[in-house]
Amino acid sequence: MANPSEFTLYSGGLRGSESEFGAQAEKWNVKEVNFSYEGHQPDRDRGLVILGPEEMKRGDISMEIVCMRMNRNYPNTDTIKKVMQVIFHMVINGLQVFVVGWIQPNDTVMGGTGWTVELAKLFNRPLSVFDLNRNAWFTWQENSWVESLPVIEHKTFVGTGTRYPNEEGKRAIQDLFQRSFQS
Repeated sequence: MANPSEFTLYSGGLRGSESEFGAQAEKWNVKEVNFSYEGHQPDRDRGLVILGPEEMKRGDISMEIVCMRMNRNYPNTDTIKKVMQVIFHMVINGLQVFVVGWIQPNDTVMGGTGWTVELAKLFNRPLSVFDLNRNAWFTWQENSWVESLPVIEHKTFVGTGTRYPNEEGKRAIQDLFQRSFQS
């Protein structure tokens, strides 16, 4: 069985799914890195890393590309851009990605969380989403979602999702850690 202290969760420490991922990381003695930016206060400050202007620039992307890839419109505001930049840092550091949210008919995931999913696909990261509509995990395999029961296999991983997970979503995160680290 894997030693949890050798693993690192990358997240944003926001309320909801990210807070639950962080709480489970702390419970299981998994290292935690929460990326944020100047002037933003996440719910979790364990392992907090405030990205400076140069670091934020590394994750810069045209909002037109984001909208095209997601097949929807996002406002072109400074806050949305910063969120997309933080997501880049999460996915570039985590070699496996776990998300709690809603898989859409076009295979994207609802909300800003969807950009995490699209980056994971682009960077060819192992990717699993707990779909809150179906209360089940799905893994991205060969360009489609396949029902699965994932485990944390990579020493660095991303945990993110909706700010409004239901009890099943929170339990899915708890069960993921238990499946992955309980001896």
